[in-house]
Amino acid sequence: MDSNSSGEPSALDRRSFLISSAVVATVAGRAPPAAAQLPDAATRRKNDAYGIRISGADRLQKSSWPLTAPNGDEARYPDKRASFSKTLPHNDLGEAEPAAYEAFVDAMRGETPDAFSRLPRAPGAVVRLNDPQAAFAFGFAGADSAAIPLGPPPAFASGDMAADMAELYWQSFLVDTPFRQYETDPMAAAACRDLSALSSVRTLNRAGAVTPGTLFRGDATGDLAGPYVSQFLWLDIPYGNTVINQRYSFPSRNQHFLTHLDQWLACQRGANADASIIYDRVPRYICSNRELAEFVHRDFSFQPYLNAALIMLRLVARYGDDVLSSANPYRGSSTQFGDITFGGKDILTLVAEAALAAQKASYFQKWLVHRRLRPEAFGARVEMHAAGRKSYDIHPDLLDCEGLKRSAAKVESRLLPIVFPEGCPTHPSYPSAHAYNAGACAAVLKAFFNQDFPVPEPVQASDDGSALEPWRGAPLTLGNEIDKLASNIAIGRDAAGVHYRSDSVNGLEAGKAVGISLLADRSVLYHEQFDGFFLMRRDGKKVTIRAGSVL
Repeated sequence: MDSNSSGEPSALDRRSFLISSAVVATVAGRAPPAAAQLPDAATRRKNDAYGIRISGADRLQKSSWPLTAPNGDEARYPDKRASFSKTLPHNDLGEAEPAAYEAFVDAMRGETPDAFSRLPRAPGAVVRLNDPQAAFAFGFAGADSAAIPLGPPPAFASGDMAADMAELYWQSFLVDTPFRQYETDPMAAAACRDLSALSSVRTLNRAGAVTPGTLFRGDATGDLAGPYVSQFLWLDIPYGNTVINQRYSFPSRNQHFLTHLDQWLACQRGANADASIIYDRVPRYICSNRELAEFVHRDFSFQPYLNAALIMLRLVARYGDDVLSSANPYRGSSTQFGDITFGGKDILTLVAEAALAAQKASYFQKWLVHRRLRPEAFGARVEMHAAGRKSYDIHPDLLDCEGLKRSAAKVESRLLPIVFPEGCPTHPSYPSAHAYNAGACAAVLKAFFNQDFPVPEPVQASDDGSALEPWRGAPLTLGNEIDKLASNIAIGRDAAGVHYRSDSVNGLEAGKAVGISLLADRSVLYHEQFDGFFLMRRDGKKVTIRAGSVL
């Protein structure tokens, strides 16, 4: 065997020895030789890999975990008015039968797989719960689901909850109004006045009064810059040997579901939807909440961020390394470029990994801690209260809300009009899994790409979504558009009527923590000389991630 000047076998010879040993052992029907029989380099590699995992476990053991607590509504109300109960037996008011609800919670507390096969079901229910056992799943990368801090949602009777619901009634009412018309539409102006009068308006807009420029938007700096919709939901997506144009088949206007009490009650009891969406034949770009809600109806967990990564990787091919984060060790190199590390394969894989970790973390909170009722169920509480069938402690801000009154006049019911025929998904509302995914994946994208790089030739959709037009306003940056993409996806679920703003805004922040924890674990795995990831948070503060730590 050839040796280098030190007398040690060369890297190529070591690799050849390992391969040939494995092949010979396989042919002979035997396992490859034990680690003690391999060359020293392989043993060192094994020890290094072990050390990295032990160091990660040590950081986990030494970390402080937050105390996660619900808002108290589940214990406060014997009728479980504020708790998720879809597919369980319900009375005619749409409240879960108490014994069934307790059996449901006992299964969640028991943590034994067989308990979930005995979950109580409404007679004739065919719809199944969405993966409650994901709440108990673990992972090897990033922080554990229980280690991600998340405060409780607004209480049922609070002004914050009233603001959550008031905004949803207005989002439903304006679902077909083009985003570009918010500045001139009289109903959008009415929504701004009505929402600004709420006692908890700052939960909708931290600055105070809601304006056409902040209506239904997120609160990150990027959310307020440029068009309502992120460039990553409009631009063509390079996809292998083809290009995906983001003009899709979307539902026709003026469709709302679950506005009749009998349909709503059947839905809560686990029946299949008795209606379906009618789609337009002519595809269009996202131009209103109608399209945005349908996009987040059909997307898979990391789809928008996979698309964004592919778009930005195409920018790297066109404009060079300036599109990459300045922390990328291959930026400006004349001899090599990143691929499996710090390149496309690394980025695309980590985006998917972040989404799965975020999904697990959100389901931990949904099923085991908060079990918050969905907006469609809160709308039924409003309907029963207003009809005099039962008095609920609903905050007067909501009962006096003009958005509620206009919605009721339009659909002849105080039930919240839902964009999806099947209503909400069959898992609790808080937090939004879409928001967790968005926060985690956005953190990954911002760590790998130059957040200050200007978007070349930005666009905006026409009012009817038939075409893209040049954006003539202030320059847009990749970082801001990533944040906007995350908010579009999260708040798009609100526009559908299946989540509250508090589900989404708080979910975005917690999801960001998931993404940062993954990046911290990833930061110790590279061979390159690497000073760490850095990214700007949604509030504009810089985060540095180096050697497994967040600085």
